[in-house]
Amino acid sequence: MAWDSSPVIAGLWIAVMGFAAILPLAIAYVGKAIVDAVVERAPGPALTWVAVELLLMMLVGAAGRGSGVLRGLLGVRLGLHVNLKILRKALTLELLQFQDPEFYDRLTRARREASSRPLALAGELLGVGGSLVTLLGFVALLLSFSPLAVLVLIAAGFPATLAELRFSREAFDLRHRRTTEARRLGYLEYVLASDEHAKEVMMLGLGPALLARYEAVGERLWREERGLSVRRTLWVTLLAQLGSLAFYGCYALIVWRTAKGELGLGDMTLYVLAFRQGQQLFQAILLGVGSLYEHELYMANLLEFLHREGKPVRPALPMIVTNGVRGIRFEDVGFRYPGQEGFALRHVDLEMAAGTSIALVGHNGAGKSTFIKLLTGLYEPTEGRVLLDGVDLRQIDRADLRRRLSVVFQDYNQYQFTAGENVGYGRPEAVADAAAIARAVEDGGARAVIEGLPMGLETQLGRWFPGGVELSGGQWQRVALARAFMRSEADVVVLDEPTAALDVDAEAELFERVRASTAGRTLLLISHRLANVRLADWIVVLGPRGVIESGTHAALMAEGGHYAAMFRKQAQGYA
Repeated sequence: MAWDSSPVIAGLWIAVMGFAAILPLAIAYVGKAIVDAVVERAPGPALTWVAVELLLMMLVGAAGRGSGVLRGLLGVRLGLHVNLKILRKALTLELLQFQDPEFYDRLTRARREASSRPLALAGELLGVGGSLVTLLGFVALLLSFSPLAVLVLIAAGFPATLAELRFSREAFDLRHRRTTEARRLGYLEYVLASDEHAKEVMMLGLGPALLARYEAVGERLWREERGLSVRRTLWVTLLAQLGSLAFYGCYALIVWRTAKGELGLGDMTLYVLAFRQGQQLFQAILLGVGSLYEHELYMANLLEFLHREGKPVRPALPMIVTNGVRGIRFEDVGFRYPGQEGFALRHVDLEMAAGTSIALVGHNGAGKSTFIKLLTGLYEPTEGRVLLDGVDLRQIDRADLRRRLSVVFQDYNQYQFTAGENVGYGRPEAVADAAAIARAVEDGGARAVIEGLPMGLETQLGRWFPGGVELSGGQWQRVALARAFMRSEADVVVLDEPTAALDVDAEAELFERVRASTAGRTLLLISHRLANVRLADWIVVLGPRGVIESGTHAALMAEGGHYAAMFRKQAQGYA
């Protein structure tokens, strides 16, 4: 990943780390040469070697700074590279995956590790590699002094490393286990400190209660983290003392042999430095292996997410099929959410002829929003099938399907972009097409909204960024409608509660505009307000067990069934 994100920076980093790995060996030999020159009372060579050591130390400092700069640059590039991989993967997933708490835990873990873990893994790997190169040089030197001493130093480092590996696994398991609680903490923070929730939190006085809940969750996570950190530090520190004992045993042996005259002062200096740095390098390698193991455990979360199966590839559907069948048909369609026993919608049989307007009504919980997601291919039926022009939606490429659909959801998005982008993103490839945006603004009834903005279509909407203008609910809804009408080529228009934030007069005016703008196209309208629903060619009353009633407004009123009862009940409110 690091190499893919920036081969030049990664290559330079590897080269600098490799160069830095051989410098300690050179410094050790120069130190021996300085002591030998002093013992021999040769001031000229001694000063020369001091100058050489100065140069080497300057190179060490430069290599360290260069490595730090390259690591920082690569970190920014690699973080962007990995986050792009995550976001590209997210674009290939199904809607139901985003509504699955377990999936959100996986996504959270992947995003949590994306910006730091790959760089840390790459850095640790290079660090272990560099330390290994340096260590091999010192080992080759020390074997001439005492192979047994080298083995003792190596063996003394294993207990601390095994403890580090054990606690690395325990730390990973702890953080993996509490991902949901960490998400809960983030959600509470968002509710307490976002403009979306601020007014209700203030009016209801929720602040202290939510803050107490945030503190309780945070304290619980803190206690778990503290307990693990204390135990890890105590055990690893205790076992690391074995390495110190081994080093001082070797140190005593070197001093003893030097005092007996078996070694010169230069040799003593070289061996002491080699043993000390060799022991430190070996412990660093073993601890680095422990860190690599921990990083790899976390990287498994990221890689598992990136390798998740995405949307199936479906064949493309031509805009006009040759079998003469036109329109939308639900054939005994049922849908059940994963993990749920009951069906959200079942036994739906319905035919919508091309070019007609259909109103879908029903009580809350009747499955109207689920119906929309089935029609748009965001959900696939648990039972039955949905046909478009005689072809099962599951056989249609999703991009082709969505080019034929123009949808305004009840919970439409309010993008913190310019007004022009808010409209233009209804058809991303035409976001710079001023004529198309102007037409969509007119069709969606948003001209007065745009004209009232300080900079028109160039006005920043929302309060997240400087210069932003906040809109009312009704104004945002008109912008969302204009965004839907960007798709002038769509032959199916779906409007889910498109006038919920509008007053009665604005609603009537907008319905007339929508009818005119969608002439010749299939229009599916969902609304709880029935005053304008009667203008539809066909009205369908939906319930969890399927279609309860269907027909024209006049026919349904004459039947005196569910629709008539709902209509009369609403009409009483206007009497």
